[in-house]
Amino acid sequence: MGASSVPSPLYALYREHWGFSAAALTGVFAVYAFSLLVSLLTLGSLSDFLGRRRVILGAVLVELLSLFMFLCADSVGMLVAARLVQGAATGVALSALGAAILDSDRHLAPLINSAAPMLGMAVGALGSSLLVAYAPAPMRTVYAVVIVALLAQALATRRLPETVVPRAGAWASLRPRIAIPPAARRAFVRVVPVDVAVWALGGFFLSLGPTLARQVTGLHSPLVGGVLLATLTTSGALSTLLLRQREAPQLMRIASATLTAGVGLVLVALATGSIVPFFVGTLTAGVGFGVGFMAALRTVLASVKAAERAGLMAAFLVLSYCAFSLPALAAGFAVGRFGMTATAEVYGVLLILLALIAGLTTRARRRSH
Repeated sequence: MGASSVPSPLYALYREHWGFSAAALTGVFAVYAFSLLVSLLTLGSLSDFLGRRRVILGAVLVELLSLFMFLCADSVGMLVAARLVQGAATGVALSALGAAILDSDRHLAPLINSAAPMLGMAVGALGSSLLVAYAPAPMRTVYAVVIVALLAQALATRRLPETVVPRAGAWASLRPRIAIPPAARRAFVRVVPVDVAVWALGGFFLSLGPTLARQVTGLHSPLVGGVLLATLTTSGALSTLLLRQREAPQLMRIASATLTAGVGLVLVALATGSIVPFFVGTLTAGVGFGVGFMAALRTVLASVKAAERAGLMAAFLVLSYCAFSLPALAAGFAVGRFGMTATAEVYGVLLILLALIAGLTTRARRRSH
C-alpha cells in the first residue's frame, strides 16, 4: 500500500514537466482504482486455490514490474500503463495478504487488515514527498528505493509459512460473484451515503490533494502534498485502532460528525488561504475516513450468513471503488473548466451533504428502535 501512494506527491511534478491537464491526472488515478477493483473481483480468491505464498509472491513481482514502468515513464501513457499494472498487483496482494493474516491470527487480523493499508499509504506518501523534495532525480529516486524494499520482501515471502493446501478450482474462482442478499439490502442502502462520502474524499485527496495543498499554502514543495496525504491516512488508521470496540451505529455518528466538521474546515481554509485550518480539517476528516468505512462494512456484514458474505463483499467493493474513482475523475474535468477552488468547494459541499444524510439516517433508525 505504500507503493500505491508513492506516485501521488509526484503528480504535480508530472504536470509541470509534461503539461497535462487535471482531467488527465485524475484519469491516471481512476485507471488504478478500476484495475484494483477488477483484480479484487476476479483474482481475490485465487490464493484459496493456489496457496497464499505463491499468490503473494506473484503480486509482489507484478508490483515490481509496475515500479520499473514508473521508473522509466516519460509520458502520461506510460503513467496510465504503470498504474494499470499496479492496480492489478495491489488488488491481488490485498486479498491474499488479508487472508494470510486471518489464517495466522484471527483475533488481530481485523485490526491489522483495517489499519495497515492506511498506515502504508501514509508512509508511502510522506516518504515519497521527502525523497522528491531532498533527493536527486526526484521523479526517479523514490521508485528505486521502493524497488529495493520490494525485492527484499519478495525474498522474505519465500520463507512465509503456507497456510493453504493447493486444490483444484482456480479457473472457476475467476468468475466474479456479486450479490446483495435480501437480509442485507436495507443495511446496504443505509450505508451508501457514508461509504460514498469517505471513498470520494480519499479519491479526491489522493489525486488532486497535493495540487490543492500547494494552492492553499502557497508552498510549491512536494513535501506539502505528502504531509497532507499522510495526515488524512494516519488519522484514519489511528482512529480505526482507537475506536474499534465501538458499535457500528456509534461509529456511523462519529464518521458523520467528523466528516462534516473536517471538510467544513477545509472549505474555510480554501476561502481564507489559512494553512492551520486546512491541516486540522484534513486531520478531522481523516477520522471519518477511517471509522466511516469500518462502520459501513460492519453494518452490511452483520445481517448475512457466512456463505453470503463473498457476493455481498464484492458488491460493497464495487460501490466503494466507484466512489473512489468516478467523483475524482469528474472533479478533474471540472477543474479544467471551473478552476480548482470552485471545484473543491462544490465537491466539499456534496461530501458534507452525504455525511449529514448518513448521520440523520442513523439517528432516525436509532429512534425507531
